[in-house]
Parts: sequence; structure tokens; C-alpha cells
Amino acid sequence: MKIVVIGGTGLIGSKAVNILRQRGHEVVAASPKSGVNTLTGEGLPEALKGAQVVVDVANSPSFEDKPSMDFFETSGRNLLAAEKTAGVKHHVALSVVGTDRLLGSGAGSLSGYFRAKMAQENLIKASGIPFTIVHATQFFEFAKGIAESGADGAIIRLSPVLMQPMAADDVAAAVADVALAQPINGLVEVAGPDQIRQDDVARKILSATGDTRKVIADDRWLYFGIAVNDQSLVPGKNARLGPTHYEDWLKRSAVGKK
Repeated sequence: MKIVVIGGTGLIGSKAVNILRQRGHEVVAASPKSGVNTLTGEGLPEALKGAQVVVDVANSPSFEDKPSMDFFETSGRNLLAAEKTAGVKHHVALSVVGTDRLLGSGAGSLSGYFRAKMAQENLIKASGIPFTIVHATQFFEFAKGIAESGADGAIIRLSPVLMQPMAADDVAAAVADVALAQPINGLVEVAGPDQIRQDDVARKILSATGDTRKVIADDRWLYFGIAVNDQSLVPGKNARLGPTHYEDWLKRSAVGKK
């Protein structure tokens, strides 16, 4: 098949492109760098010509409310319109586990970003193009950023809320598998094999990188400005679980060698 990966040079996109090519498919790694811009529509007709599947793993360059909404709505409309013209048979999009549960907080939080992701998903559902939306949990690669979100001098405060993070390699493998399967016109959840408390996620990566700051569990602390509970960031019972454990990833990844 011909498969176009939008955001094909990013963290997940580049890995998915490699997997799909190894499986013998013609894969276009589409991004502004390659002359394909979903915000302007530049290069879309040419890239999508003859494509059976489009995988959208592009992300907004900003997490702020208006820029993220503008990105996902504009990009989504342009991409889906071009797919209809090209006769694409399966639209695959990467989103976030718990997106629909992370909408309730106000200014300064990431809730506006998740509202933008919901807007993107709604455009996909209304497009008439067969689709599968992949909801992934937080990536191991973002653990340092999670830790820094609670940093205050030598102390890091984080909520001990449950998470089930996963390796980017496993996210890409799941996205590739979905791209090669039939569309389900619904959601697939993917996650890591283990549930871990958020403060432990931070504690372990600080230890692996030789960072001596102390992590304190604080039930009042918000997740990027959003009130969460033990159900907010973990998948349901039927999630596909990646094989990579967090501690194994820490041992063999670059972060563990610094």
C-alpha cells in the first residue's frame, strides 16, 4: 500500500515510517520540511495521490489554547478534504488517553490543548472517511518534562496520581499495526505494561540521570494545571499494552547513561 504519514519526521512519525517501510509498503514521510504543509494545504494533493492510508501524528507547535485549536482545526480540515479528493480509505490519528477527561480546567492549564485534540477527533468522526483513532498514554520520553512541571528549586511536587506511560517505540508499533488493519470507526487505546504513580515516574528518571532533587507527593498538585484522579490518565480494560517496562527503558536509553 501507499501510506502517507503526516508528521513523518517527528518522534513517533519517523519510527512509524521505518516500521511500515520494513513491512514492504510505500511510505511518504510528510512534513513542512518535505514540502507538505497541512496548515496551508501546500503539497497535500501530490503527497496523497494514490494513497490508501493516511496516518496523522503531527502535533501543534504550541500547547496554548488558541494556537493549538487553530492548528488542529485548520490542519484537520485541510487534510481530511484532501483525503476525500484522493479517495483515501483509512485515516489513522494519534491522540491521548483521557483526552475527554482533561477538559475541565481553566486558563494556564493544558485543558485548552485537550479541547483542541477533541475538536480534531470530532472532525475525523464527521468526515465520512473510515478511521481509527489511537489514544496513547504519556511517553517515557516525556518523563523529564513531567518532573520539571512540578519543580521549585531543589524540590519537585507532583500528584501521586496513577499513570501508565509507554515507550515511543511501542506507540509507533501500535500506530503502524493500526494503519495496516481495517478501520474500526472508533478508538483504540494503547499503554505501557505497568501502572506507576506520577511522583514515582519523576523519581525514577531523576535517579537515572543523577538529579539529586527531592520529589514530594502532593495530592493537591495539578497535572499541568488540570485536576486529575486515578482514572484520568490510565486506559480502560481493553487497551493494547506495549512490551517495554519503564525501568528497562531507563536502563537502556540515553537518559540512563548521562
